[in-house]
Amino acid sequence: MPIPMTVNGAESLRVELAQRKGEIRQSIVKDIAEARAHGDLKENAEYHAAREQQSLNEGRIQDIESKLADAQVIDVTKIPVTGKVVFGATVTIAGEDSADETTYQIVGEDEADLKQGKISVLSPISRALIGKDSGDVASVNSPSGVKDYEIIKVEHL
Repeated sequence: MPIPMTVNGAESLRVELAQRKGEIRQSIVKDIAEARAHGDLKENAEYHAAREQQSLNEGRIQDIESKLADAQVIDVTKIPVTGKVVFGATVTIAGEDSADETTYQIVGEDEADLKQGKISVLSPISRALIGKDSGDVASVNSPSGVKDYEIIKVEHL
């Protein structure tokens, strides 16, 4: 099943993959060689730690390669702006009970970072917003009950 991902999300994974295959992998190989030179491998904590780092790095490389292979990269700037909330759109919403506006970009699961205003396409807010138009009200089920948000603006940035 394809995994939706923004252009920026796919690029950041490619950069991380190149870094892990290049400099990180080389650094770990060097650490293993140094630890091996210390002698007895059975009781060599440095050697075991370096091998564990190697295992974690190789696992992450496989994970990234798998995600990129299954990725459906969506360039939201190439989607016609209709005012409808779609994957990759940047949406400004306001709570019905307050005038505070919040802006979120709807991104793939791996790209989500609330501090940067990026929310997963699988989050309750995203699911409530997708398919709605600018000016519509979206109801979100939250732990404290149903909250209504008005969609102020939809942008394809």
